[in-house]
Amino acid sequence: MINSQLQKNRYLETAVQTATPAQLLIMLCDGAVRFTRLAIEAMKNHQYEDANRNLYRTQDIIKEFMVTLDQNSPIAEQLMPLYEYYLQRLIEANVKKQIEPAEEVLNYLIELKETWFQAAKIAATGTPGVVTHG
Repeated sequence: MINSQLQKNRYLETAVQTATPAQLLIMLCDGAVRFTRLAIEAMKNHQYEDANRNLYRTQDIIKEFMVTLDQNSPIAEQLMPLYEYYLQRLIEANVKKQIEPAEEVLNYLIELKETWFQAAKIAATGTPGVVTHG
């Protein structure tokens, strides 16, 4: 059991170290989606400590998006308010122990992941005009 966990950790470490910025962004989106889903499930089961921990993880990822956002890119003006809104709704979900705000953010995160995935595909083909983080 411990050996398989070590192998998994090594694999993930290698995946992160060799990922492109676009791949890292998509990995972060994956994590945000996963943690938000876990938080929602925990709230449904009245496991508020688990919900709190997972909502904080999602918030940390969104804060990372905000910190790494290229402020000189035209899309930054549109993304920053969205990220701020996501944080506000996650805090609301956590404070009020309400699922709806977390589900709303989850839907946005799924869309965001798909958007970054499509942008990464376009960027990989060399099409100009694609703006990413970093």
